[in-house]
Amino acid sequence: MERLPEPRRDPGPPVARVVRLPDGTHAYADSFAPPVVHQHLHQAPPDRMLARLALGAGVGAGAVAATVVAGPLLVGALAAIAANLAVLAVLAAVVAWGVVSVVRSVGGSGGSPPAVRVGRARKRS
Repeated sequence: MERLPEPRRDPGPPVARVVRLPDGTHAYADSFAPPVVHQHLHQAPPDRMLARLALGAGVGAGAVAATVVAGPLLVGALAAIAANLAVLAVLAAVVAWGVVSVVRSVGGSGGSPPAVRVGRARKRS
């Protein structure tokens, strides 16, 4: 059996000490070293709510796989539809503002003069 060297006794930088493990073997123990932290970062798991509902309902593995795939696809499609509707709503608001601005500038204040003009034009014909 090979003997490990004894640690130095003189003052100086800290050294590793030799300890005896429970199985009888010797090992170096670094009491001065900072502890090593192993941190594992994982991506968040996908939402499995639909899969859990499908399993609770007693359906087969094909339906569970379909929910795992179709669930995020459905959410993505609904988000795209909502974005399109938001763009269309902004476009409609801009067009309506433009039409109102043109009608007000042509017709004058309050909209009554254009109504009077239209009424007079109808009476003449």
